[in-house]
Amino acid sequence: MKTRILSGAFALAALVACKEKEEKNTVEEIIEIEEVDPETYAEISVKKGGSWKEDTREYIDGSFENVDELIVPEEHTDHSWYIRYEGPGWENKQTAYRLYLDWRNAIDIFGKKVDTLVLPYVGTDGFDSYHNNAPWGQDILKAGKSMGIGGYGRFTGDTIAHFDEVQKTSVKVNNEASQSSVAINYEGWKTGDVTTDLKSVISIFPEDRFLKAELTPSISFDGLATGIVKFEEIPLMQGTSEDGSWAYISTYGVQTLAGEQDQLGMAIFYKTEDAEVVDGPHDHLVVFKPSTETQTYYILSAWDQEQNGIKSKEAFEKDLAKKLAKLDNHGVLE
Repeated sequence: MKTRILSGAFALAALVACKEKEEKNTVEEIIEIEEVDPETYAEISVKKGGSWKEDTREYIDGSFENVDELIVPEEHTDHSWYIRYEGPGWENKQTAYRLYLDWRNAIDIFGKKVDTLVLPYVGTDGFDSYHNNAPWGQDILKAGKSMGIGGYGRFTGDTIAHFDEVQKTSVKVNNEASQSSVAINYEGWKTGDVTTDLKSVISIFPEDRFLKAELTPSISFDGLATGIVKFEEIPLMQGTSEDGSWAYISTYGVQTLAGEQDQLGMAIFYKTEDAEVVDGPHDHLVVFKPSTETQTYYILSAWDQEQNGIKSKEAFEKDLAKKLAKLDNHGVLE
């Protein structure tokens, strides 16, 4: 909690009648205002005051400004330098994530070494400076051609179709006391012979390291999928809850950009009746059954440089088991 002292001059006009002069007394009143840091935070920040360079689809000049709503310009693509750290971000005291709001649609991890909010400052000192180690932390995941951790696309049998063809993408950020969320509406998302609208709502909560993702397609189609990026020599781990209704896929090991001995755990929790696990070319996949119902899953990451964080594979697996039990008993992690 922060306390800010404001000194305000409140003129209490006391007119004192004197034969020779009038005096006005100004009383300085000290007001104590409590400022409470939010426990969760989401944002999207775009450049304003510049212009698009048509031949390269880059946004030139201008300065970043946070917005609550955005319709993504047709010119925008990866490395357009238009959106600060390339998409929306979510954060609590333990972890932070971002989504590439372009054709890739992958989710990335900002590993944090501090327990204060950092996203408002990330990428303001150079567009991709967050790839470098800093006192607050850094971008720690290399997504490559994958969906990162918990991104989404359509599995077509031998590859993931990303968001190359979308008629319109709009974003709305919502910060509340109990959670922060980003709603993304994709209109006219075309993959092969399927064209659908897709609504995504991704939320972060005050405690723990997870995001909750909710995907709602406008039509029923096969192949809607999420996943975890695959790395050589990092085996896939799986677990199922006691009553069989929830399960997870996960990985743990040296799989970050932060160092040769750096340890990271990643996991996705999903409902077993709604999805199956599939081995994809770049991801360990969770593929949902065709439906127009909302598909809900949770993504989680645990970096060993986090303050008071998870430092071993055994501790990570123990944490996953606790979460499976909670999903069995309550149906939600938040």
